[in-house]
Amino acid sequence: MASTVKDAILRGRKTVKTVVEGGRKKVENVVEEGLNTVETVVEAGLNTVESAVGVGRRTVETVVHQGRRTVENTLLHGRVTMRAAILHGREDIRIEQVPIPKAATGELVVRVGAALTCGTDLKVFRRGYHARMIVPPALFGHEQAGTVVEAGDGVSDFSPGDRVVALNSAPCGQCYFCLRGQENLCDDLLFNNGAYAEFIRIPERIVAKNTLIIPENVPLEHAALTEPLACAVHGLEDSCPRKGDIVAVIGGGPLGLMILHVAALAGFKTISIVKHDGQVEAARQLGATYVVQASTVRKAIRETRALTPGDRGVDVAIEAVGTPDTWQEAVELVRKGGTVNFFGGCAANTHVTLDTNRIHYSDITLRATFHHTPAICRKALALIAGGRFQAGAFITGHAHLYELNRVFEKLMNRSSEIKTAIVP
Repeated sequence: MASTVKDAILRGRKTVKTVVEGGRKKVENVVEEGLNTVETVVEAGLNTVESAVGVGRRTVETVVHQGRRTVENTLLHGRVTMRAAILHGREDIRIEQVPIPKAATGELVVRVGAALTCGTDLKVFRRGYHARMIVPPALFGHEQAGTVVEAGDGVSDFSPGDRVVALNSAPCGQCYFCLRGQENLCDDLLFNNGAYAEFIRIPERIVAKNTLIIPENVPLEHAALTEPLACAVHGLEDSCPRKGDIVAVIGGGPLGLMILHVAALAGFKTISIVKHDGQVEAARQLGATYVVQASTVRKAIRETRALTPGDRGVDVAIEAVGTPDTWQEAVELVRKGGTVNFFGGCAANTHVTLDTNRIHYSDITLRATFHHTPAICRKALALIAGGRFQAGAFITGHAHLYELNRVFEKLMNRSSEIKTAIVP
């Protein structure tokens, strides 16, 4: 019995000791694990906080940066680029993504509604450059009308939503020629290109001097004719025709037909001298009194003079082709005391042989007309808005911007198109 009690006491002590020791170990393990857990949680918490702060900072910086770029560069629906035609060289136009322009102080950004093809643009396309207006690679095109989407600081005459035609140039107003009223010859004539695009930036000087509000009754593509029409009006005014005069226009291209139409609207008898079948009908529609279709210069001279009293020749001959042969033809068309206007520009370094005896003893006036002035541009837009000018007759085709190369290739092949409206 005693041994049993003693054994029980011994087993009890061992059990208690084991329990105590096990308990101590468990407590120590729990404490140690707790400490590890706390340290891990604290470290993880610190890392999480630091990561969150870092990510937050980067997120805020990114949002601010993107927000700035959005405000500065995006005009519509978060866009920062636009499609535009870039001239890279001879017969090399590429439709590319370029930044949407931003209006600086005094400037406008215009969404192009219609841009028109032009004989000058066709020459530039063929040659790959224009000494005065464009050096590749560069934005291309200069006849356009559209809607203001952004007005820079200091612009008070125009607001977003205004329909405008912004001309392709503006004179300085301070040089010798500007002060003499010959702004088309300005020493610092500022040109602007980029009409074949979704948006175009209008420089401050053009905004101030040569940007016009389009009357509500005038479609944008008709208003885009303002620039070439201003050149045509200038050419006729420079030729100084008098009441009852017969005016001959050599050339059935866009500007030749415009000069013809302006002369007819002014009440002059007109003779249109053309080569191609499509030009014959166009000339008749635009008011030609007579149309001479001739494949040779000699035939054109003979048939044109035959339409004047006593074969004496026309009072005014306006050359609108720009070749040596047609310059010589113009001199042969006019009567004694008549006026020749070399309106069509020949290529650089071109030389023409003229009969000096005829010019001198027949008292023939020779002159040339270049470009336009702000005052004449306003006359041109008023002529379009007045309704008598057949603006629609000059726009004989429509194409999307990505078709521009095809359009110019077609024009190079002497198609019957007068002008094509390029719609971005």
